[in-house]
Amino acid sequence: MTQLVLDMGLPTGPTLSNYFAGPNAAALAHVRLWLGEGAQALRSPVPTYLWGGSGCGKTHLLMAMHAALQAQGESVGWIDIHSHSPVEFDERWAAVLLDDVHAFNVGQQHAAFNWFVNAQTHHIAVIATGSLPPADLKLRDDLRTRLGWGTVFALQALSEPERRAVLRQAAEVRGIFLSDEVMDFMLTRFSRDLGSLMALLELMDGYALQTQRPITIPLIKTMMDNT
Repeated sequence: MTQLVLDMGLPTGPTLSNYFAGPNAAALAHVRLWLGEGAQALRSPVPTYLWGGSGCGKTHLLMAMHAALQAQGESVGWIDIHSHSPVEFDERWAAVLLDDVHAFNVGQQHAAFNWFVNAQTHHIAVIATGSLPPADLKLRDDLRTRLGWGTVFALQALSEPERRAVLRQAAEVRGIFLSDEVMDFMLTRFSRDLGSLMALLELMDGYALQTQRPITIPLIKTMMDNT
């Protein structure tokens, strides 16, 4: 097996600037307003819940908020499905962020509810994501009802033309060219989820740099054979 050496010099992590809103412009505007980018922050303690299927960008937005708050010198409470031992609530947090709440186990639900109650006591916002609307979540009743108390956005996945535009823009940032044939190959042979496509683009870029070859369909096939 050949280990790929990826180019880590570019900021490829989720940010608000590399979030392509498409049909989710209202949710992006809400997040920007809350963070206060380009204006005074409007840190309302009212909860926000972002929901939608895979590839709609909900986790991207939540991670972008986390990164933006950390860049502002703020600390944040975070629970996702990989949080096996969540820490105690900290009243100094700027926000409580809960990712993929639909998949929380009993312990994670308990911690999330505890954080939610404490956040409301200290007027700290809770921003959460899930795959279902609040009423349909298979969670403990007290947590489910709280997730639906505030502002709720139903996010939609990007259309194929929008996904192509995002991929082309991301490729241009990296200084690489994606032909229409390569784009067609990516969208027909691999997951059409935007997160997966962006990860594939990163792999392709790293492999192209390593082999000093342009990104073509034969290069992609060789890369997949070597991973």
